[in-house]
Amino acid sequence: MAESINPRLLFDLDKIYRGSQFAVSDVFQLLGKPLTALIEAMLRDHEVTDRPVVKGRVSPQAVLEGAVYVAEGAEVGPFTYIQGPTFIAPGAEVRHGAFIRGSAYIGPKAVVGHTTEVKGSIFFDHAKAGHFAYIGDSILGYDINLGAGTKLANLKLKGDEVKVQHPTEQGRVKSGLRKLGSLIGDRAQTGCNAVLSPGTILMPDTAVLPCVHYHGTLLTGLAR
Repeated sequence: MAESINPRLLFDLDKIYRGSQFAVSDVFQLLGKPLTALIEAMLRDHEVTDRPVVKGRVSPQAVLEGAVYVAEGAEVGPFTYIQGPTFIAPGAEVRHGAFIRGSAYIGPKAVVGHTTEVKGSIFFDHAKAGHFAYIGDSILGYDINLGAGTKLANLKLKGDEVKVQHPTEQGRVKSGLRKLGSLIGDRAQTGCNAVLSPGTILMPDTAVLPCVHYHGTLLTGLAR
């Protein structure tokens, strides 16, 4: 069984904001408790402790609780609910009715869309989940797009550890995580109402067609 997955197989960390902070040897070091610790460190760099710090534009009808940072140029729409620790980078957009449940990093120009729910996840630069999505314990690569209604499931029915198929080596990898959604490589896409099961990997420039349930590692092309 393979032992780890280098995040550089999926994400070009050299061209993203704060890329060096995400340069770990194993992609699973960017999820769960390590992700929470990483976000908390970013927040401390901006002197965020237990209360929101807002540099961008936040609707007076939005609710921010705890350690939340909204960078200059970021926008948070009405009736959103954001719990800390959450870091929202410059130019990011959190739209009407979104729910961010903490341990979330929303990168520059990323979009958390209308009624989209996010927890324990990373949106790299320009990652978009524009409408009615669920993103749990997942990493969304540079310039990916989730079609409306996409669900990234993060918990197996049996509730045991999630394992994934290594994208370049034989065998499966133990994640060490009971909750693990999807790892979506740069520029990958899903169609409307796609469902990805726990531990799914989409390699860069791949796609899952609308209304498809996909489980596994998509190396090239389209999942139909």
